[in-house]
Amino acid sequence: MNMEAFILGCGGMMPLPGRHLTSMLLRREGDLFLFDAGEGTQVSLRALNLKWKKINAIFISHTHADHVTGLPGMLMLSSQVERSEPLYIIGPPRIKEYVDTARRVLEMYINYDIVVQEIEDPSVVQTVYSGDGFSVRAIPLRHTKVCVGYVLQEDSRPGVFSPEAAAALKVPRGPGWGQLQRGETVELADGQEVHPAQVLGASRSGRKVSYVTDSQYLPSIAAEVNDSDLLICEGMFHDEFRESADKKRHMTASDAARLAKEAQVRRVGLIHYSPRYTDRQLKVLLKEAQSIFPETFLTRDRMILTIPYVE
Repeated sequence: MNMEAFILGCGGMMPLPGRHLTSMLLRREGDLFLFDAGEGTQVSLRALNLKWKKINAIFISHTHADHVTGLPGMLMLSSQVERSEPLYIIGPPRIKEYVDTARRVLEMYINYDIVVQEIEDPSVVQTVYSGDGFSVRAIPLRHTKVCVGYVLQEDSRPGVFSPEAAAALKVPRGPGWGQLQRGETVELADGQEVHPAQVLGASRSGRKVSYVTDSQYLPSIAAEVNDSDLLICEGMFHDEFRESADKKRHMTASDAARLAKEAQVRRVGLIHYSPRYTDRQLKVLLKEAQSIFPETFLTRDRMILTIPYVE
């Protein structure tokens, strides 16, 4: 099952030429999940030829303008294409007020169901969405207004199937092998039963993707994003602007790297850059972060990241 992350924008505060506001789309086979929707999110969706009508859910970190002002246009545009499934919008308190107000004031024509789910107590880690073989948790962050991060985690996978073990137990090659790989018991012609544990190795972990932006560093975040295959984390400033970062409750690049190291993630992509940095100056953030956590990279608008299984 393929999984890809598309960086739709990597900027914070205001869009710049060539740098849209922070947003990420995660595609897991046929499911699409959008994380934040700042001004102009549609532009990158179009450029990457991603079908917004197939977005299952939109996860909003907080209601600052640079994370939500792209929502009204997307909601209206989705009425121009055929959509039969509901669109879920999940976020902290006041996201429903924002969506409802925009729909009323703009007199939106909406021909599909929109289900807005507010996270009633954002200070508690909780599952906010789930599907076949995965779930999405909201985790508390610390910003100048209520803010949450999100962790999409797949269920554990069955262990590696042993054809030799199945043959030794006289399970005929064919449908029975498939049943065992799916975790189902097979009954043989003589009435004996063969159980999955007899032919499968130890269970394997699923993939894990974490999205953390607009927050001060908190040790508690590491416990929630630990072992992520991909962590997308804000690194808005470098340490020269530590005072400004603390005042505005943002992370520096070194904070993001320290978090990644403590959480033992496989790789971390910095995002939500301050507009004070030109694209060429972003290497300052990268250098600072890589001195702590070498598996750090800079996200860029329209970057595509593949998230493979780790065997």
